[in-house]
Amino acid sequence: MNATKQIFDLAGAALLLVVTSPVLVLAFLAVRASSPGPAIFSQTRVGRDGLLFRCHKLRTMYVGTPSLPSHEAPANSVTSVGKVLRKFKLDELPQFWNVLKGEMSLVGPRPCLPTQTELIECRRRLGVLAALPGITGLAQIRGIDMSNPELLAKTDAAYLRTASFWLDLRILFGTLYRS
Repeated sequence: MNATKQIFDLAGAALLLVVTSPVLVLAFLAVRASSPGPAIFSQTRVGRDGLLFRCHKLRTMYVGTPSLPSHEAPANSVTSVGKVLRKFKLDELPQFWNVLKGEMSLVGPRPCLPTQTELIECRRRLGVLAALPGITGLAQIRGIDMSNPELLAKTDAAYLRTASFWLDLRILFGTLYRS
């Protein structure tokens, strides 16, 4: 990772964590009040070089829901508060901690589950696993999810070939203002 991206990630994550902390606290309380279980959900994900790490999110599903990719989880497993958190991407706020710990970047390929072997292999073949995973990425603003592993990996690889500070800014703003 180049120094500019690393500085941008650390400064951006620290600033965003402070700025969003009131929203994070309210969301935390809403999750706790709406269904039993912890408000923070930590899940093993595939990181840089295929190394596993614990990715943190606000819990949007009922406790006991199987650990599946979002597109495979039953629709009724998402709580009412979870639907709102997902709609506004608020469930991702705890990942700023992952960025501060150096496990993730603000922008990069979204980290997948270790069970998503087809996606992992596509990413390995295209060199995508060499990058830090991101809270958001080019595939997300293009509406590409993990249900199409080949297209997702190709989009991640295209991002890495053209990555720049300005592209990262466009992706971040595209994530915030995506309709």
